[in-house]
Amino acid sequence: MIKVIPTSDKSNTLYSEQFDEHYHSTHGAINESMHIFIKEALLYSSLKKATIFEVGFGTGLNAFLTFIESLKNDLSITYISLEKYPVDIDTSKQLNYADIIAPEYLSEFMKMHSSAWNEQVIINNGFKLIKILDDFNQYELKEKVDIIFFDAFSPDTQPELWSFPNFKKLYNALNDNGILITYSSKGIVKDNLRKAGFVVKRLKGPVGKRHIIRAEKKNI
Repeated sequence: MIKVIPTSDKSNTLYSEQFDEHYHSTHGAINESMHIFIKEALLYSSLKKATIFEVGFGTGLNAFLTFIESLKNDLSITYISLEKYPVDIDTSKQLNYADIIAPEYLSEFMKMHSSAWNEQVIINNGFKLIKILDDFNQYELKEKVDIIFFDAFSPDTQPELWSFPNFKKLYNALNDNGILITYSSKGIVKDNLRKAGFVVKRLKGPVGKRHIIRAEKKNI
């Protein structure tokens, strides 16, 4: 069962009874995603044209924030997002991200949730979305990507997702100087990323979280 939960910045998150976890920080869903995925990955990359691969579409918040940044900064984004447990459309209607961030783009946010899986959807001229309904443990990336948003449920809940083979798969899919960003800074996560070939840096986290990780595929 999924419950809608308000967070400290007034944006909603979801709570999964199945995994006993929130989809975002209760200290602020929007604040968390802006800090981790937008500031420390998308904007850090400085790319004007990028392919992003996300593990965990979830509430669609990361995709929507990326879409808004693409409008602000004239970016061209292909956004590929994989999800095994999709949020149903009635639940997505209770997510208030567009109301807070950009009410004029509510229809685009809902289009992200209502669009077909496993098909490319044009959200606007600068933002293409491909949602993939699959299990990441079995999924093989055929695309080369520039940025990876690793936003799966935690290593405590789904340790297999954070394994060395999965990080090696992502490393191989990244272009040189590509970035993987994630909210978890657990030792096993850092170890598996380094083992896969990444250069790992621990960064200051958003409110309520001490550290996050940015891992890069350095062209040496």
